[in-house]
Amino acid sequence: MPQRVLTTESGAPVADNQNSATAGAGGPLLLQDQHLLEKLARFNRERIPVGAPPTPLRQWGSVVHARGSGAYGHFEVTDDVTDFTHADFLSEVGRRTEVFLRFSTVADSLGGADAVRDPRGFAVKFYTEEGNYDLVGNNTPVFFIKDPIKFPDFIHSQKRDPFTGRQEPDNVWDFWAHSPEATHQVTWLMGDRGIPASYRHMNGYGSHTYQWTNSRGEAFFVKYHFKTNQGIRCLSSEQAAEIAGRDPNSHQTDLLQAIERGVHPSWTLHVQLMPAAEAAEYRFNPFDLTKVWPHQDYPLRRVGRLVLDRNPDNVFAEVEQAAFSPNNFVPGIGPSPDKMLQGRLFAYADAHRYRLGVNHTLLAVNAPRATTAQNYGRDGLMASNPQGRYAKNYEPNSYDGPTETGRPLSAPLAVHGHTGTHAAPAHTKDDDFFQAGELYRLMSAEEKSRLVANIAGSLSQVSRDDVIEKNLAHLHAADPEYGRRVEETVRALRED
Repeated sequence: MPQRVLTTESGAPVADNQNSATAGAGGPLLLQDQHLLEKLARFNRERIPVGAPPTPLRQWGSVVHARGSGAYGHFEVTDDVTDFTHADFLSEVGRRTEVFLRFSTVADSLGGADAVRDPRGFAVKFYTEEGNYDLVGNNTPVFFIKDPIKFPDFIHSQKRDPFTGRQEPDNVWDFWAHSPEATHQVTWLMGDRGIPASYRHMNGYGSHTYQWTNSRGEAFFVKYHFKTNQGIRCLSSEQAAEIAGRDPNSHQTDLLQAIERGVHPSWTLHVQLMPAAEAAEYRFNPFDLTKVWPHQDYPLRRVGRLVLDRNPDNVFAEVEQAAFSPNNFVPGIGPSPDKMLQGRLFAYADAHRYRLGVNHTLLAVNAPRATTAQNYGRDGLMASNPQGRYAKNYEPNSYDGPTETGRPLSAPLAVHGHTGTHAAPAHTKDDDFFQAGELYRLMSAEEKSRLVANIAGSLSQVSRDDVIEKNLAHLHAADPEYGRRVEETVRALRED
């Protein structure tokens, strides 16, 4: 039987469903990639809107990150970083900026339990005097895929099966079997940090690579690390099952009650900074979301302290209607060629306009607080016309309307080569398994045993031997001991 051809919704054959179209190999994504935009836009609209917005990474639409909690607070600069960015809210030690932070799980719906094995969203909205800056990430520094064209496929494999209505190990592990780059994040997810004890006791990461630009126009690539000041605390699978059955809202309960009794959780923000000129020759692709920058290469540099000290008055209005978009930058901060980030620059805002409406930025939680939005957007669902009767809705005009500054927010990105679908450029240490093996070898004996048990317990439920073998091959490639132990445990469980 001939292989069926994958097509777009108009019936045209798809040439490449693994790589998005870019401006040359390693360049930013192209608006002309109809297949990518169609996949992401359809994914955003494939569920009737319910629950929370797409906050952090893998969160496009209510399809993901529906289950969430949030709180207000402030960010205070503690260290001088003006050599690296001219962002106004980071310009002075002691400077405070109001923030709203939303936490979330990824896979389940609004009614799901908090204490489950799942990445956690970590999205911060800074209400700066130059506009809102949204930093959206997770509690892990890496992710399962490196190209946004695979995001809808990945989430479909992890969510409820269309027929059975439940998460199926066959789907979960079949996708991972064909995605060796997921091995690093699978090792994170199935390890001890896969189930945080609470939102207060986990780190947050920007995960993507972003760009900072200083007042001299010098560009640096940056990764964000929010280190919890409460200490890391995690749950075993057995502890999580007990807590989820006793209080499905355990993380929400913990955050709410801690703030109400005056115990204000905090995180210290550190960054890794890479001069832009060093990116091309770095041993790992610095824009690959499945990889980290080892700290010995680019040490952590402290920036400031984030504190949560006020609960929302209304969860629906302020947590579920909160909208975070990674394209909400401020002067001094911008994007990198990170392909997953590039995809999110389109997908998040598109999801919000579908789920909340085109005027969602007028909602109190999403509107600027330290400045005023001034533009020519008008009308649409729930429009309030705050500009008044005499304001024009076009530009340029002769009526003293707002005008452009001519000052770019960040430095330009160089592009080279032809447009088209390109695999990410390979750097000297770019393989799918090295960093996963490094993570495994960092673990204690007890941590390794729990990791092996968690993976084997899930992988042993897969019905197809070839899918099991492909996944075992990934673990063997990461570390021979890692692969052997999981293989032996899977075999023992399947023989029972």
